[in-house]
Amino acid sequence: MKNLLKMSALVLLFGFLMTGCDDNRNDMETPKTIYELATADSDLSNLKAAIDKAGLAATLNAGGTFTVFAPSNAAFAQFLTENGFASLNDVPVAALKEILLNHVLSAKVMAADVKTGYVSTLAKGSASSTRNLSMYINADSGVKINGISTVIKTDINASNGVIHKVDKVIGLPTIVTHALANPNFSTLVTALTRSDMPNFAGILSGTASSPFTVFAPTNAAFGALLTELNLPNLAAIPKTTLENTLKYHVVAGANVASTDITNNMTVTTFQGGTFKITTAGGVKITDANNRVANVIATDVQCSNGIIHAIDKVILP
Repeated sequence: MKNLLKMSALVLLFGFLMTGCDDNRNDMETPKTIYELATADSDLSNLKAAIDKAGLAATLNAGGTFTVFAPSNAAFAQFLTENGFASLNDVPVAALKEILLNHVLSAKVMAADVKTGYVSTLAKGSASSTRNLSMYINADSGVKINGISTVIKTDINASNGVIHKVDKVIGLPTIVTHALANPNFSTLVTALTRSDMPNFAGILSGTASSPFTVFAPTNAAFGALLTELNLPNLAAIPKTTLENTLKYHVVAGANVASTDITNNMTVTTFQGGTFKITTAGGVKITDANNRVANVIATDVQCSNGIIHAIDKVILP
């Protein structure tokens, strides 16, 4: 009889443990979607409200492999203040939708796989109805996005992707946004913002005369130019020379992607002069002085234009 009682007790205990394990396993086996995680997180309540308003709840609640850089409530509050909105209700729905999509990648990218470089978001800007906007991720020290927003929490797993929290809302990037974000263009930024130059920053961050195509020289390209001109630094370049040179790298009124470039194409620049593009053996630009620059990176899509990087400063 004692043995029977012991066995019964063991059976009951085993059954209780198994029931507890099943409950825990069920909890573990039902991961939430990105939308459900945003709904459950009190620090993402503004993001959840924005998703609802923009009509993106179904997208982020469905199956997929998304990466969402999720702005905190404080980030949204700062965004509203900086843009003169009293509340989220004042943000136009169409604009809000593209801003939110600018925080979303179509692939699941865990923190360990984040690398410095360009990726495409799900957003589009006014420069192109077919090309998605580029995002520049700088992972050299922490993770900074478009030079604006810092990742503050990583790898919040969802059934349809992953969330990384960020401390700023990532606005739609302009030509200036991407020039400032990439440290390889720091000399170009210094040239564009030299005190005796026109308001290039204002022009290239706006929509007048847009879309723009910018052939952007790298820092090394500017270093080589100074050596070529036998000048000690950027400040020594004469005003007229620098202004005409910078305008010569810009095409106004066209979003010229790499797929739009053809061999022996003649390009008319914002400066008024022209240069020729050839595609044999790689995309090359021959300037008015018969100097040749190589296009070394293409298709950084901005809301008001597109950037291609070149390895030599071209001269009108």
